[in-house]
Amino acid sequence: MATATLAPPTHSSLPAKSALFRLSVQQYHKMIANNILTTESKVELIDGYLVNKLPQNNAHSSTIQRLDQRLHRIMPDGWEVRVQLPVTLSQSVPEPDVVIVRGDDRSFDLGNPMPTHFGIVMEIADSSLAFDRDIKLELYADAGIPEYWIVNLVDAYIEVYTQPVNNTIHSVYMSRMTYSPGQQVPVVLDGVAIGSLAVADLLP
Repeated sequence: MATATLAPPTHSSLPAKSALFRLSVQQYHKMIANNILTTESKVELIDGYLVNKLPQNNAHSSTIQRLDQRLHRIMPDGWEVRVQLPVTLSQSVPEPDVVIVRGDDRSFDLGNPMPTHFGIVMEIADSSLAFDRDIKLELYADAGIPEYWIVNLVDAYIEVYTQPVNNTIHSVYMSRMTYSPGQQVPVVLDGVAIGSLAVADLLP
């Protein structure tokens, strides 16, 4: 396990914003309701912009499945694991690979989870690593999501970000810890460790 001081994100993963049309979350949901966007569209709303979702390779898909299975084994009552389903933030509707939220399988029949529901957000990163460390990290920190995991398939470790800080320039997580094969990464909800996962069990 290692710790690091974090540098602010650069937003290098998106084109110049002046060249793009920005959507509100309400406009995005209306496009879905009117079938302008469908499940075939393969996009998510990131900071007001429609961003293409990258296709999954086998390692990415298998890692999501292992993470989902192992989290379900330790999940306490009152918390729900959701896989690649939308969440609603102030200017974004991302679809994280895995999230742990307060509720059950009926809690979100009428709406997506929002920041107050969150325990942990997790992204599986291979070709998306720079985007997940830059754009997604600031997005989740800005929403005040208490913990963000990047399951880093490129470097074969798990990055755990905590202590989100929101300011007028950029939002960051003040703490970053890395867990390598041979280590256990704790699963913490509301400040309580409910269990841990072996890194080697999750990575390809």
